[in-house]
Amino acid sequence: MNEIDRRLGWIVAFVAMVLALVSARPFAGSWNDGSRLAAAESLVDYRTWAIDDSIFVRVPQTTERAAPYPASDPALLRDGTQDKMWIAGHFYSDKSPVPALAMAAIYQILQWVTGLVARESPGWFCYWLTFLSSGVAYIIAVCCMDRLAVVTRLRRRSRLLLTASFALGTIALTYTRHVNNHILLLALCSALTLLFARTHFTRSCLLAIGSLIGLGYTIDLGIGPVLVVSAVAFVAGQTRSLRAVFCVLAAAFPWFALHHILNYQIGGTFLPANAHAAYFLWPGSPIDPADLTGGWCHPNVGKFIVYALDLASGRRGFFPYNLALFLAVPGLVVLLRARVAETPQILFAAGFSLASWLLYSATSTNHAGLCCSVRWFVPLLAPGFYILALSLREVPHCEGDMVILTSGGILMGIASWWGGPWMTHMPWGFWPILAGTLLTWLGYHLLRLRAASRKS
Repeated sequence: MNEIDRRLGWIVAFVAMVLALVSARPFAGSWNDGSRLAAAESLVDYRTWAIDDSIFVRVPQTTERAAPYPASDPALLRDGTQDKMWIAGHFYSDKSPVPALAMAAIYQILQWVTGLVARESPGWFCYWLTFLSSGVAYIIAVCCMDRLAVVTRLRRRSRLLLTASFALGTIALTYTRHVNNHILLLALCSALTLLFARTHFTRSCLLAIGSLIGLGYTIDLGIGPVLVVSAVAFVAGQTRSLRAVFCVLAAAFPWFALHHILNYQIGGTFLPANAHAAYFLWPGSPIDPADLTGGWCHPNVGKFIVYALDLASGRRGFFPYNLALFLAVPGLVVLLRARVAETPQILFAAGFSLASWLLYSATSTNHAGLCCSVRWFVPLLAPGFYILALSLREVPHCEGDMVILTSGGILMGIASWWGGPWMTHMPWGFWPILAGTLLTWLGYHLLRLRAASRKS
């Protein structure tokens, strides 16, 4: 990499950091992040996994202290987070324990250095844990995507276009506003995609791959296991070596063990505690055990197909909120037909994405709850943009398509960012932005076809 490209990388990192610092909110915006923050607070301040005494569960009702939730949501201020399990007489967060442990470590360091206490300064507690988890994950993901553009040998203009589209024209920035696991998994998938793109399977690389997929398993037990299987299959296919596969699994195993040990400590079971319907049957619980993901949820195959298509392209679907990914579909076809050198990586990216989509389509019916687009699919931006990077390299004239879709994507990204990750409605201007972008894209291709016919 020359000096100009290196400096450009630092500029990208700086801009991503500024965006993350501006985006982080000084309060919890929903049950989801309130539950995660409650676990981190309780681990440090009360030395327990139980969240009964957390300010995010038992919200202070006096005006003497700042509230941990926004003043615009009286239900949250009154009831606190409802994402909790009732186990042996205590409430516990229903979120993954390993990320909560990591956030607790961050909070402990902040407390040692600054004296920060969540109950006394909930605003600063929420802000710094949001930035140091979701914000840092966003910075890592953007930097990995920028580096991926270099590894795939994109021209500088295409590199900037790809990175800008990822950073500003998707829901990635939206998920920096509050604590969540989805942006964490996006950072992890971006780093893993970058490792796979390099294809140098040294021992250190294999250990890094194993650590990443093991950590991914602890973050999301939906996409996490799919990531493990997909990555191990890719390494096995590329190396044809049992030793390489063993090296990957050996690096992943400590993370598997940590997750299940913590899970057993909290819920008394090595299986996911939040999959036990009985833990949600506490008085006043708003959670219907029938809505829990984990098994086939559809009365017939037809309903499953309709729901799957809705998750992909409906009014809350993944593609309409990440408009550049519309180009990844034809790009995938072109790349597979061309049989480029990165075909194994392309198959990994497509297979991992397809399997994740089908898994959640089969095991859910609630569109991921109240959130921006489909929060479960945020990590799929990494493999999707890898396909876009290769498409820009192999078919340079598709830069025009990318510019159009990125322009609309940035408008959609701004509207989504403003609403935040836990929005209860579509972002402002959703239909005009979507229709305008797709019609412009169609018009662009019609004009190209007309120009081509005149030349012939």
